[in-house]
Amino acid sequence: MKVSDFDFELPESLIAKYPPKVRGESRLLHVQGATGALADLQFADLPNLLRKGDLLIFNNTKVVPARMFAKKETGGALEILFERKVEEQVFLAHVRSSKSPKPGSKLYTEGGSELEMLGRRGALFELKVCGDQEVFALLESEGHVPLPPYIDRKDESLDDDRYQTVYAKEPGAAAAPTAGLHFSDEMISDLAEQGVESAFVTLHVGAGTFQPVKVDSVEDHVMHSEWIQVTKETVDKIRETKANGGRVVCVGTTSMRSLEAASQSGSLEPFEGDTDIFIYPGYSFVTVDALVTNFHLPQSTLLMLVSAFSGQENMMNAYVHAIENKYRFFSYGDAMFLEPQR
Repeated sequence: MKVSDFDFELPESLIAKYPPKVRGESRLLHVQGATGALADLQFADLPNLLRKGDLLIFNNTKVVPARMFAKKETGGALEILFERKVEEQVFLAHVRSSKSPKPGSKLYTEGGSELEMLGRRGALFELKVCGDQEVFALLESEGHVPLPPYIDRKDESLDDDRYQTVYAKEPGAAAAPTAGLHFSDEMISDLAEQGVESAFVTLHVGAGTFQPVKVDSVEDHVMHSEWIQVTKETVDKIRETKANGGRVVCVGTTSMRSLEAASQSGSLEPFEGDTDIFIYPGYSFVTVDALVTNFHLPQSTLLMLVSAFSGQENMMNAYVHAIENKYRFFSYGDAMFLEPQR
């Protein structure tokens, strides 16, 4: 299977640089996986696609202010993008500079904090916060909202709220689980009154989610690793939902990856740890029955994932339709409700 099979041309004008003025005032493309039929809706119509007894699975990760700017001892400027906390004062990060900092060298942030470069872990740098400050405390005091690279602007005050889900709880993400950005507290409350239940998983989204696939064959791609937690409470809710005939509806590809990673034994079990699960056409889903998601980058692993779920031909047709009808794309863009191809 070729990576180029998942390519499409997207006009720059359709990349959403800002969120809608009101959370949830987005469009929603309904894709029926069995037939490929498409329906143009508003996100406010989502309750009409859900049934009493369905279970929404949200990723409750919280985006940290993951982007910092610093200088080397030589004065050279660099950008640090947090990826993962290792210890209280140690973290892994992407570092962008003209020359990579050497192990043992010191880095100085805009606010005057000192970091030590400990070494490399593949493409990532291991950094230590000097002094007694904890990693997340440093990011909170000096970090910027880590807007994705395709949102070509500096972060603004509105991003502090809008690049975060209303149910974010567990700090650690360098990117938002963007399908969840459409949900307001009011919608979640209304769905609960409708009889649609909710449960949570945690997947700390890393900047690796934006890394391009650099091989020609899909099967040759090595997926980046992310930390997930699927609790017994969530597993029990899912089992109860399925026993009662309800559907498990994931909000976002991160929720889907979490559940399917925890289902690799053939049935869903509680799980905590790293996963590098790579879902592409040919994969057999174990747990997930429907998916709410945004539109994804061309030739991306996320486009491959949704193609595995609703059918590659269906998805590529849906993307053509979305472009022709000027849907807004990517993190701050519009959404889809996907049903599986049987």
